[in-house]
Amino acid sequence: MKVLVTGAAGFIGTSLSNRLIKDGYEVIGLDDFSAGNPSGLMPEVKLTEAKINDQKKLWELLQGVDCVFHLAAKVIVPDSILYPREYEKINVGGTVTLLEAMRDVGINRMVFASSGAIYGIQDEQPLKETAKPKPASPYAVSKLASEYYINTIGRLWGLEAVCLRIFNAYGPGQKFSFAHAPVIPTFLKQAASMGTIVIHGDGNKTRDFIYIDDVVEALVAASKIDRPVELVINVGSGTETSVNEVLSLAKKITNGSPEVVYNQRRPGGPDRMCADITQAKTLLGFKPNVHLEDGMRMTHEFIERFRK
Repeated sequence: MKVLVTGAAGFIGTSLSNRLIKDGYEVIGLDDFSAGNPSGLMPEVKLTEAKINDQKKLWELLQGVDCVFHLAAKVIVPDSILYPREYEKINVGGTVTLLEAMRDVGINRMVFASSGAIYGIQDEQPLKETAKPKPASPYAVSKLASEYYINTIGRLWGLEAVCLRIFNAYGPGQKFSFAHAPVIPTFLKQAASMGTIVIHGDGNKTRDFIYIDDVVEALVAASKIDRPVELVINVGSGTETSVNEVLSLAKKITNGSPEVVYNQRRPGGPDRMCADITQAKTLLGFKPNVHLEDGMRMTHEFIERFRK
C-alpha cells in the first residue's frame, strides 16, 4: 500500500511514517522543515521538501497513492493569536489545496490529524464528539475549519475521510524550544537540570496526555475503516491530568528539585480537557496502552540519551 504523509518530519509524522515503513507500506513524505526534523525518519521514507500549498508538487507526489495522512500544520497556540492569517493560510488553505489535488489525481481516502483544542471551554467533561465546538484560539479555529472542509467535500466529491481529534500527544522526539514548550518534555528537561519551570496560572489546569505510540495506533486504525462517512473521533487517554500532577511526576522521574515559578495564565486555552474515547474504542478498536508515568519515563530516557 502506498501512502502520502504530510508533515512527515514532524513529531507525530516521524513516528507514523516509521511505523508504516515497518508495516510494509511505501511511504511518500512531504514537509517544509519549518518545524520538522528529517533526521528521525527511516531512510526508506521517500521525503520531499515542499510546502503544503504547492499544488503542482502535490499532483506529483499523489500519483499511485492509496491513502493520505494529513498532518502538516502550524501548531503553536500563542503564535496563532499573534499571526492568525498564517494559520488560516497554511492550516486551512493547505488542507483545501490538498483536497483539490486529491480530487484531480483521483485519491479518495484521507486521515486528518485534527485537535482536541477545537472544543475550547466546555461545561461538561469528558468531551464527546457531539459537543458543540467553542475554539479558543485561531489554531483551534483552523483545525475546525479544516474538518468542515474535509467533511463537506467528502459529501460533494465522495471522499472517504476520518478526522481524529488528537489531544495532548507527547513522547520521545517531541521538539521543544522557548517559543514552543510542550509541558511534558519541558518539565522533564528542566527538572533533570535543576532549572526553572514556569507554570502559567495556578497549575490546576488539566489536559488529556496521550503517548505518541498510542496516537500512531489510532491513525493507522483510522486508515482501515471501511467506507467512513464524515467520521470525527477523539484520540486521547481518557484521563484528566493537571499541570501540577505532571510537575510532581517530572520531579519523581528525574529526582530533580527545579525552581517552580507561577506566572499569570495565558489566553487561548480552556481550564479542563479530557477526551471521551468511547467512539475510538468502538470504531478503531482503540485502547491506550501507555500510562502517563511510563510514557514520561520513556520520554525522559530519550531526552537524557540525546543530551549526553
